[in-house]
Amino acid sequence: MMDIQKIVYTIAQCAPGFLLAIIVHEYAHGYIAKKFGDDTAEREGRLTFNPGAHIDMMGTVIFPLIGVIAGWSVIGWAKPVPVIPRNFKDIRRGIFWVSFAGPLSNFILGIISAILFAVVAISLPQTSSMYTPLLYMLQYSVFINFLLGAFNIIPFPPLDGSRMLASFLKGETLRWYEGLAQYSSMIILLVFALSMMGIPTLHYIIEPFISFGQMLPMFFLKLLGGA
Repeated sequence: MMDIQKIVYTIAQCAPGFLLAIIVHEYAHGYIAKKFGDDTAEREGRLTFNPGAHIDMMGTVIFPLIGVIAGWSVIGWAKPVPVIPRNFKDIRRGIFWVSFAGPLSNFILGIISAILFAVVAISLPQTSSMYTPLLYMLQYSVFINFLLGAFNIIPFPPLDGSRMLASFLKGETLRWYEGLAQYSSMIILLVFALSMMGIPTLHYIIEPFISFGQMLPMFFLKLLGGA
């Protein structure tokens, strides 16, 4: 039987960190693209922190909701910002840094969330009604940012890591690598299905990042003189 109260609580707890993570990720792509000479994202109204500009019905609404109902965390994606590499002043450097900007922004946001966790844990009285909810929100923000950052640097199309790697490839090697994109959806779905069945696939790549992120709140808490 579906526990509506638990679903609503999970969404309330996870939605702020999730939305901020995916919005900052896409904003970072568009911002760095503009720095390299491509203002497409800005002209199309995507260089903004307004959630409405980045919502993808499947990735931001339906998939996360299915995940919550199935007992997972809120996980998903935003609508990719439009980027035209031929507008870059330096195409290879532009592709690398624009691609890396998304995951990097998530790692930075994850670290900031961990610091805020420590600040809240120390400064807010434990008797406050906001104490536990805020800590849960910030803990989830750390988790989702390190998860998204780690997942997106995997060098497989169409993830950011694939474009980062492609910026170093040339000729036939580049054409072969880009050709993998036509199979990406099937492979990602297969990997996801295997993971849900308990068969480790990307576990060895993503788990170290998540473990590091989970360690950070306690690290900053001790650094600031907490428990």
